Amino acid sequence: MTKLRITQVRSQIGQTERHRGTLRALGLGRIGRTTEREASPETLGMLRKVRHLVKVEDA
Repeated sequence: MTKLRITQVRSQIGQTERHRGTLRALGLGRIGRTTEREASPETLGMLRKVRHLVKVEDA
């Protein structure tokens, strides 16, 4: 599978609890924090939920 580099670019303040939980599950929580994940269907679904808060690149 392909790797994705996920960077949080917007604050979680003012977001719903579900969005904040999704960011935590992805290993994020602060602006500028980056993590690498496999592009599984579960990860892609989480990214779709918080696409307005993160930037996704191929790793």
